[in-house]
Amino acid sequence: MTGTPTRVLVLNSGSSSVKYQLLDMRDGDRLAQGLVERIGEETSRLAHTPLLGGAKRERTGPIPDHAAALKAVAEELAADGLGLDSPELAAIGHRVVHGGLRFTEPTVIDEEVIAEIERLVPVAPLHNPANLIGIRTAMALRPDLPQVAVFDTAFHTTMPEAAARYAIDVETADAHRIRRYGFHGTSHAYVSRATAKLLGKEPGEVNVIVLHLGNGASASAVRGGRCVDTSMGLTPLEGLVMGTRSGDIDPAVTFHLKRVAGMSTDEIDVLLNKRSGLVGLCGDNDMREIRRRIDAGDERAALAFDVYVHRLKKYIGAYYAVLGRVDAVAFTAGVGENAAPVREAAIAGLEELGLAVDAGLNAVRSDEPRIISPEYARVAVAVVPTDEELEIARQSYALVSG
Repeated sequence: MTGTPTRVLVLNSGSSSVKYQLLDMRDGDRLAQGLVERIGEETSRLAHTPLLGGAKRERTGPIPDHAAALKAVAEELAADGLGLDSPELAAIGHRVVHGGLRFTEPTVIDEEVIAEIERLVPVAPLHNPANLIGIRTAMALRPDLPQVAVFDTAFHTTMPEAAARYAIDVETADAHRIRRYGFHGTSHAYVSRATAKLLGKEPGEVNVIVLHLGNGASASAVRGGRCVDTSMGLTPLEGLVMGTRSGDIDPAVTFHLKRVAGMSTDEIDVLLNKRSGLVGLCGDNDMREIRRRIDAGDERAALAFDVYVHRLKKYIGAYYAVLGRVDAVAFTAGVGENAAPVREAAIAGLEELGLAVDAGLNAVRSDEPRIISPEYARVAVAVVPTDEELEIARQSYALVSG
């Protein structure tokens, strides 16, 4: 091999899982991808897919920790001639959920960066520790290679103070880093730019409302390529109704549950994060199953869908007001890309705002970015598949290649 290394390995480390993709940045091609899940259990599983030929492979059995998981990933990549020792590898890019206010750009990881990510653990207790495990493990495997952190919160650091501040005592807020940070930033960044491209314009010319609707869900208002508001806040709990999270709720509900129901802080945390949202309303957080139940006449499923869409419609209207002019509303992520009834219901009734959905276009299933609004609509409604791994790889490669 001659010339500049062009490959980036993207790692997304969870508490008991590692998702990975290897990309060649000359053309953005994926060379391999996979998932290690149930790390630390007897039933661990690694699913690996070489994307330039070859069959998907699986291995099962105990994978005790993240070090063993990444070693197994390295072995699978090596079997395809794509090992971590390859001179073509330019960097390893890591998804890090919370970067606070300090990290507004992708950052080469050193001990100081690690220390700051650790300091942010209290505001991201479920995510940052797992991200750190993946970082430390990868650094041990390739200490000579640039490791880059790409932060979920970075895209939202352009929010004005009026959007980012909570209306609480300033000294208390500053002492404990309490403000709105937002999440899913790599997805919102990718989709807002891809939507501009779909419209044949530059990102700086376009105002977009991005709706990232997966099991976790968030909305953002993007003016000229910069985020000016987003629905998630200090944590990923705020905002839209999600699969298991409540989204927006009167803070006094927590006081009420503590005083009247005798629930502990931890129990309320579990309630709002894991037993609320769609699953709390109807027992299911899979939109496909909810729609099946609605078609069968299930009233609880219908209520869950209506609550979900009502909140979504409110945020579309609010962000329309924040932006003043909207060029497009873009749906993305698992539900946003695949649930046509959600898109139809969310836009219904907003015709006076220039929004409409063409039933035929909305029903089409495709992996390509596409417009689903009729030609007469003043504001485009789009479905834009997200690609967070490609966004992380692009940002990482741009940093290390200068």
